[in-house]
Amino acid sequence: MTLGDRPPAPAAFTRAVESLRPAEVRPEIELEDIPAPQRLAPFSAAIGASVYRDDDDELAVGRLILLYDPDGQRGWEGPFRLVAYVRADMEPEITSDPLLGPVAWSWLTEALESHQAAYSAAGGTVTRAVSEGFGNKAEDPVTTELELRASWSPTEEDLSGHVAAWCDLMCLAAGIPPLPPDVATLPRHREDPESFRQ
Repeated sequence: MTLGDRPPAPAAFTRAVESLRPAEVRPEIELEDIPAPQRLAPFSAAIGASVYRDDDDELAVGRLILLYDPDGQRGWEGPFRLVAYVRADMEPEITSDPLLGPVAWSWLTEALESHQAAYSAAGGTVTRAVSEGFGNKAEDPVTTELELRASWSPTEEDLSGHVAAWCDLMCLAAGIPPLPPDVATLPRHREDPESFRQ
């Protein structure tokens, strides 16, 4: 092995990465592989997602990063760590509600419980952002957003339940209720130029 070469990925990490891409997702969600940060752990992978309305308006975006350190790290409680980010546009009256933070956090914890995604050492923040335009952007409408950043340690290599919970979280932030357990999802068909390259 030459200087700068990365060691081969451990089997546990490889299996976890394979479970990041579910066979089915809600029709409102589009998933894609994205570059993962390289300095947070010896091994990492990431997926990104967007939530769309029927008219192709983007309602929410997010990313889910998998970190793996065979030796663990302080605060992880195991070799794996998931780091999630979700951003969604919201109405001003919703973002001004003082209960929004606890409610948004409960969206994550209840989604993890609903998908039986066992975890430990969860932590995160909920941020409300207001954007106003000035100068030549003074005519732009005021926008309000919710941002949720969270991390937790999954207790198993199979992360499919965690991915499903993160997808539910994004839909809830976008104002789309979760699907009932007995309702199947259908693939979303959009004109995506990237899809023709495969």
